[in-house]
Amino acid sequence: MKQIVDGKQMKALDDKTIQHYGIPSLVLMERASLAVAEEIKNSFNTERILVVCGSGNNGADGIAVARILSLQGYQAAIFLAGKKESFTDEAKLQWNIAEKYGVPVVKNFAPAEYTTIVDAVFGVGLSREVKGTYRELFQMINQSGIPVVAVDIPSGIDAATGKIMGIAIRAVKTVTFGYGKCGLYFYPGQSYAGTVIVKDIGIYGKTEKALYALDDNERNWIPSRVPDGNKSTFGKVLVVAGSRNMCGAAYFASRSCMLAGSGMVRIFTEESNRVILQQKFPEAMLTTYGMHETKYQIRERLLQAMDWATAVVAGPGLGQMISSEWILESLLHDTTDKPMVLDADALNLLSRKEHLLDGCTHPLILTPHMGEMARLSGYSIEELKESPVHCLKEYWNRIRAMTLLPPAVIMKDARTLTCTDTDTCYLNLSGNSGMATAGSGDVLAGLLGGLIAQNICIQKAAPLAVWLHGLAGDEAKKQKGEHAVLASDIMEAIPVSMKRRLL
Repeated sequence: MKQIVDGKQMKALDDKTIQHYGIPSLVLMERASLAVAEEIKNSFNTERILVVCGSGNNGADGIAVARILSLQGYQAAIFLAGKKESFTDEAKLQWNIAEKYGVPVVKNFAPAEYTTIVDAVFGVGLSREVKGTYRELFQMINQSGIPVVAVDIPSGIDAATGKIMGIAIRAVKTVTFGYGKCGLYFYPGQSYAGTVIVKDIGIYGKTEKALYALDDNERNWIPSRVPDGNKSTFGKVLVVAGSRNMCGAAYFASRSCMLAGSGMVRIFTEESNRVILQQKFPEAMLTTYGMHETKYQIRERLLQAMDWATAVVAGPGLGQMISSEWILESLLHDTTDKPMVLDADALNLLSRKEHLLDGCTHPLILTPHMGEMARLSGYSIEELKESPVHCLKEYWNRIRAMTLLPPAVIMKDARTLTCTDTDTCYLNLSGNSGMATAGSGDVLAGLLGGLIAQNICIQKAAPLAVWLHGLAGDEAKKQKGEHAVLASDIMEAIPVSMKRRLL
C-alpha cells in the first residue's frame, strides 16, 4: 500500500527524517537530484538541457540537477527564474557550488534552443496564484513544445488538491520524492504531471490522515478459494436491481458478482425482466414481483430472498417508483447484519429518505458518483471537486452517526475516493477515461457484492473492488482502445484483474 501526502504532510516527514533520523537535508537533496538526473538520461533527449530554477528548495534541487548533468558531460544550463536575494539556505549553497564548478547560467530564456526543459521553479509549498513574470515564463514553456520533466511537482499545481494556481507548467513526466503527492493524482493536476515516478530518497514514516493507494501488495486481500468448498461456501448474493425497461443494470451487477467469485446469485427484479435475464444470464436465480402487487406482497417476497442471501447489492436500475421506495425501506429495516451495497437508484431514493439509515444494522457500502454524492451530502459538485477528501469525510461522519456499524463510502470520479473510517481514505490510481460509460457503475456494484459475499470486511472490500474495477477497465482499454470501452468489456475483464494475483 502506498501513502499519498499533501505538501504540509511531506514537509513534516522531511523534517522528521532530518531531525529525528539525522539524515542531513543536503544528503536528501543530492539523492533527489541524482534521481531526476538519471530519469532525464534514461527518458529524455539530452542534447541540450535547460534547468529552470526558483529561489526555494525546489530550485535548489534543480541547481543540483544541472550541476550533476554538467559534470557528467551533458550540456546542461541553469536559468534562474527567482531572485538570488530570495534564496533559501539550501538554494544559496547549491548556487555557490554550481558557480565553483562552472555550471553554465543563461540570462535570457530561449526554450527553442533546448531539447529538454527541467521545471524546478516551485515545489509542494506553493500557496498563492502564479502571476507576473512567472506567469509569462510558464506560458512560454508551455507554448514552446519542448518536453518538460518536473522536479517533485509541476510548478503551479496545488500539492493537496491538484488545483491550478492561475497557471501551471505542463510536464510529460514528474519525478517526485519519498511519496506521491495528492496534487499529482487529482485532476486537473494529473493532466499537468504526465507520468509520475516516485523515487525513494530516504524519507520514511507515516503521517496522520494521509491518503492510501492500493498496489500489488494488497492482492492478498482477494479471498483464497477453499479446495473442498461448494457454491454456498463462496457466498450467495441477492441483487435487487432492474425495473421495467431497465434490465441491463441487473445483468451487469449480477454477472459481475459471480465473476468476482461468489458461488450463487439471485436477482430480485420486476417481472417484465424475467425472460431476458433468464436468456442472458442463466446462471442466476430469479425472484420477481409485479407492478400491481402491494407493499406487503413485495416485502414478503423480498425478505424471503434476504433470508437466503449472505450479501446484498441494491439499486442498479431499480427506478424511483413507489415500489422502489418500499423495497429500499424493507432492505434497510431488515435487522440482520448482512453486508449491503447501495448503488444508483437506491442512493437517489436515500437522498430523499436519509432517515431510513437510522439504526441500520447492516455493514453498508455506498457508491455514489459526483451527482449522487451532491444529492446525498448537500454539497455542490463544485465543492466536492474543490475539497473531495474533506467533503467525503464529513458525509461519512454524518451517516456513521446514524448506523450501528461503520460504513464505507465510495465517491466515484476520475479519481475515486473511498472512506472507510474517520481518518482512512483511499485514492484509486487504476482505471482510465474509457470507463466513463453506461453500466460501469453497475459492474463495480456487482464486484463489491461478489467480494463481500466471500466474507471480506467492507473496509477492505470497498477499496479493493474499486482498484480491481480500474484494473479491469485498463485491460478493456488495452483490448478495445479508450474510446470504445463498454461496461460489458470491463465486466469480462474482471477475471483478468483478479487472476494476476496468481502470477
